Amino acid sequence: MLEDSFTELERTRLEKLHALQAEGLEPYPTRAEQTHTSQEAIDAFIRAEEAGDEIPIKVTLAGRLRALRTMGKIAFAHIDDRGGRVQLFFRINDLGEKKMAELDKFFDLGDFIQASGYMFRTKRGEVTLYVEDFKLLAKALRPLPAAKDEMVDGELVRHATLSDPETRYRQRYVDLAVNPDVQKIFKVRAATVRALRQFLDDHDFIEVETPILQPIYGGAAAKPFVTHHNQLHQDLFLRISFELYLKRLLVGGLERVYEIGRDFRNEGVSFKHNPEFTQLEFYWAYADYLKVMDFTEQMIAFAAEQVLGTTKISFDGKEIDLTPPWNRLELRQGLIEATGIDIDEHPTAESLEAAMKAKGLTAKPGSSRGKLIDALLGDFLEPNFIQPTFLYNYPRDISPLAKNQPGNPTVVERFEGFVGGMELCNAFSELNDPLDQEQRFLEMGRDYKSDDEERHPMDDDYLNALSYGMPPAGGFGIGVDRLVMLLTGRRSIREVILFPHLRSLAEDDSN
Repeated sequence: MLEDSFTELERTRLEKLHALQAEGLEPYPTRAEQTHTSQEAIDAFIRAEEAGDEIPIKVTLAGRLRALRTMGKIAFAHIDDRGGRVQLFFRINDLGEKKMAELDKFFDLGDFIQASGYMFRTKRGEVTLYVEDFKLLAKALRPLPAAKDEMVDGELVRHATLSDPETRYRQRYVDLAVNPDVQKIFKVRAATVRALRQFLDDHDFIEVETPILQPIYGGAAAKPFVTHHNQLHQDLFLRISFELYLKRLLVGGLERVYEIGRDFRNEGVSFKHNPEFTQLEFYWAYADYLKVMDFTEQMIAFAAEQVLGTTKISFDGKEIDLTPPWNRLELRQGLIEATGIDIDEHPTAESLEAAMKAKGLTAKPGSSRGKLIDALLGDFLEPNFIQPTFLYNYPRDISPLAKNQPGNPTVVERFEGFVGGMELCNAFSELNDPLDQEQRFLEMGRDYKSDDEERHPMDDDYLNALSYGMPPAGGFGIGVDRLVMLLTGRRSIREVILFPHLRSLAEDDSN
């Protein structure tokens, strides 16, 4: 039972709850009558004060009790709400002895309180609510971790004592309650999604929804999560990408489409990977990867400007400028500069593997040429792309959904965008030839039995859709979580996901 886990302090709070009920007071009333946030009440008072209006600003505020000082016949408190923090003033002459006794007897820090009255300015100059009535909205049985308040440059700054990352992620509700900076992260996240949506809407894209449960997964190189539909006796997969469904919509005549939603990949967890994550993908008829490249840098700069008021950010101790144009570097040239290996001189996996070993570089035996190139990219290029950089023209065999570069059957029109030493986005000129697409699938050996993350099942319906004709198009995908990491200066994806995936406590205890 819940009570079995209570400490002595928490049992004292539980006794207060029972005492409230014994006196006919509801510790969890159904209704709240909040009329203003704290900031709205303060602003209304200041406007009236400046206008010389002596009519009292009457308000009802609600929030979490953060501080309480009782001093005989008066008391001061502070509450927090979404608008900020405001002071409350209680006086026995107005409230009466019974109500003042309730405040002292039943209320604890962390409780939610409703207070009604009028705004005034104290002798010290603080805009405060003169409380004429109050009630408990919710009794907190567990106390929040203590916080230390101090004045910094004339402003009250709260430093929370909850700092252990594991505890913070497992109990995000407590983390949000005591760490104001964490609330700011998720306000930035919401603003980022809003800005991306606005940019696309303003450019005549329409937002759509595609299936999360899919009979055939595809659109990316990743291992899926598998589930089962009991009534249909059918295995289904949590989607790893929106791509193949969104491109079906291009076939249907929707020329500019996008989706913002969750993807799921059954892969490792790291500072930049979570099994479920938020992705934005768009597909744009009659565009190619060069147009998408220009559009991408404009969209990211727009989002930064809307959210932060600037395109200059600080990440991992470095200042990064998101202002277009971003750097552009061809993959082949980048590898020549970084490793001295010209991949065009090594058209087979065997040749490239030998060249890597000759340079003293690690090469995983049995890897395809494309995977070897991808490994070189990850080791020698990606970590050094601190300023925004587009790396373009990728190997065909790791890009099965992208169009070939004209005149070069081994290279496709694909780019990835890197910022802060990590991949941010991926885009193609989309392959729209159904016969070529079928051959690509066959070459990749895409069957259900393989556990190779580069392999996926043949999607016959997608090929059928392409057979009806899909216009030339540019496609794009970006990890929203990673973009929020950049805009908030956070090095771990867990910091920008409200409830990141963690090992179970039982599993941790067994190791």
